[in-house]
Amino acid sequence: MRAGLFAAVLALIAGPALATPVYTLPTLLDVTGVAAGDTLKIRERPDASAAVIGTLAPDATGVEVVAERSGWAQVNTAGRRGWVNSRFLRYRTDVWADGELPQTLRCTGTEPFWGIEARGGEVVFSSADKGERVMALRSVMDDGVPRSPLRGVIAGDDAGRMTAVIQPQTCSDGMSDRAYGLTATVIFDGTRQQSQMLTGCCRIGD
Repeated sequence: MRAGLFAAVLALIAGPALATPVYTLPTLLDVTGVAAGDTLKIRERPDASAAVIGTLAPDATGVEVVAERSGWAQVNTAGRRGWVNSRFLRYRTDVWADGELPQTLRCTGTEPFWGIEARGGEVVFSSADKGERVMALRSVMDDGVPRSPLRGVIAGDDAGRMTAVIQPQTCSDGMSDRAYGLTATVIFDGTRQQSQMLTGCCRIGD
């Protein structure tokens, strides 16, 4: 895994008379202001003349934005990164609720391959050799900043405890061109499991 420092702040225009508050990326936004029957173009670079590599429906919701540059928002399409015009996106305040995890959160890592996802009051850890392990979600901590994605997570079962720190930083899975805006450091400890530390990337969108 390769991770670098990422702390982008985004201020988008949601409509002619409504400006959004400032918040930390990544987060989910909804498409707005695109005519029915039209699409929002995803371009290869943050440039109106760049090649189109995908589209978003005029009523698309829950679009993960991982970075912003000069009025353009970085999103993912078909496993690769692209850019859309920020003025066609509307912010949401329900993504990073205080003391909670987005139910769309997914973290993955390689060498070994593993994954984590939130399922209600549980956290499911999966690995290539051991399958799924369902643990009770014991605590979710945040830094007290509204809409900040920084999270500390504690989960566990009879075998032991899992502690994870999820923070906004650029991250690469080393295999795809997908842009990730979150990193995860995961530690397992307990009397009935091997102590282990894993690192990986997280996303909150498809």
